Amino acid sequence: MRDTPRSECPINAAVEVLGDPWAMLVLRDMVFGHRRYFRELQGGSLEGIASNILSDRLKRLVAAGLLTQEAAARGRRAAYSLTEAGIDAVPVMVALGTWGLSHRSGDPTLRVRAELLRDGGPDAVAKLMEELREEHLGIPLADPTRPRMSDRLAALRPHER
Repeated sequence: MRDTPRSECPINAAVEVLGDPWAMLVLRDMVFGHRRYFRELQGGSLEGIASNILSDRLKRLVAAGLLTQEAAARGRRAAYSLTEAGIDAVPVMVALGTWGLSHRSGDPTLRVRAELLRDGGPDAVAKLMEELREEHLGIPLADPTRPRMSDRLAALRPHER
């Protein structure tokens, strides 16, 4: 990632942060895989991300304001959390998934989450984002008794590597 954008175009500014495939996949694994630690992100990567690439992308996502890294005591693992900007990227991921469903083939077990969010529409995406705010930012749910979208998505989780 560059320190200054190539242009003032908002599409360019977004692509410079979110256009890197590994960055988007790290965000995907945090959002849909509930992975918050380096080893979880690396070990659960369907695409087999190398440790140096993962380390670099986490640093870039923190620098870009999409993630925070909690300070960890010596010998402890540091957790990463989505920021509001990271959570606001969820509709972008849903749009990419919907496009992929329409225009690319793939493993049916890996397509199920994208189908659920596509078919659930904006309400499903808003529920997921609210749950991510609770999990990552500590913002209480408006209605903690309603069924959780993240539970529905987790039940669809493909077998981990």
